[in-house]
Amino acid sequence: MALKILLVNKFYYPRGGDCVVMMNTESLLLSAGYEVAVYAMQYPETVDSPYKKYFASEVKFAGGLGEKVNGLKRTLGMGDITESFTKLLDDFQPDVVHLHNIHSYLSPVLGQIAHSRGIRVVWTLHDYKLLCPSYSCMRDARPCELCYTQKCGVLKHRCMKGSLAASAIAWLEAKKWNRKVLESFTDAFICPSEFMASKMELGGFDTQKLKVLCNFVDPKKLEILRATDCTSRADYYCYVGRLSEEKGVRSLLEAASKVKHELRIAGGGPLTDELKAKYAHCPNIKFLGHLDAHGVASLLSQAKCSVMPSVCYENNPLGVIESLCAGTPVVGANIGGIPELISADTGIIFESGNAEALATGIDMAMSRTWLHPDIKAESINRFSPESHLKILANIYSDTKD
Repeated sequence: MALKILLVNKFYYPRGGDCVVMMNTESLLLSAGYEVAVYAMQYPETVDSPYKKYFASEVKFAGGLGEKVNGLKRTLGMGDITESFTKLLDDFQPDVVHLHNIHSYLSPVLGQIAHSRGIRVVWTLHDYKLLCPSYSCMRDARPCELCYTQKCGVLKHRCMKGSLAASAIAWLEAKKWNRKVLESFTDAFICPSEFMASKMELGGFDTQKLKVLCNFVDPKKLEILRATDCTSRADYYCYVGRLSEEKGVRSLLEAASKVKHELRIAGGGPLTDELKAKYAHCPNIKFLGHLDAHGVASLLSQAKCSVMPSVCYENNPLGVIESLCAGTPVVGANIGGIPELISADTGIIFESGNAEALATGIDMAMSRTWLHPDIKAESINRFSPESHLKILANIYSDTKD
């Protein structure tokens, strides 16, 4: 008999990468014959689900005092969340509770409740929240590991949005849900990269509970990539992603202004207007705005290479994975989980934040002959839903014993 899996994420609509991964996992499990239920927070954009009636009530952190108090209570595992989640456990009777992004709008108390009933608990880590109360391991635009051992760092440096109040909530949350407590009810932490697993180990987490399983490509996107020809390449390279500080786009644009090749940028973000204005004089830099899945597939499949110039601890960036599944080599920063996705046959690694090294990497990638069909075939197999499911099924089973 197939296992019954309860997937948990704070939002149930394609709001961000964590939501997309959770919803794709739901589809993957259902297609493989598993019984699957979901639990999330009620929200205006929430998509329909037969389990929507169980969802936790909405909480807000940006409203008045009453809403902030309710948000704090939710963070600490108090309020109506225990009743609604317990009702779902009673009715669905899952074998495994698979947590995703649950802090703040939901709570780790869900894993605690499941564990108390003898239910297996696995937790996919989409960010560094269990190590860094402000999620990102970034401070002053640089990587920071202070809170791996000193949780007061978030309060001292006001790491949450520069706000003392928000940082105080993050500090309380980290104190309440510390490593010892989290480990006590979690059977396996799924780390999408070896880098994430290494940082969890550095933070004192039990290595026996750390399981590495990289993300898979959305099946719909994968079909589009499969169907898109990768043998005809145009004379440009590309960046697909958010235009924000942590993504290293300042270094990218600085490098792009120094090389002769054309850069095409797909995406937007807080730095869009600033960068457009600053590099308006560079005819070889083109901002395309947001593209749909077909547009991204076409852009990647015709580019000679793509760039992932991040300055943050990227976990398991889909930007790299999707590029490789298009047969397109990646010039990637030597930071976070990026290097473990790229080999000598599939890209070039450069020093993160070093615009000169990035420019050199771009020139090398643009002038080299790559085996695009081989890159595509190998990567589609490596990052396919089927490959992911085999390992995930083992993790579910391993935690049973």
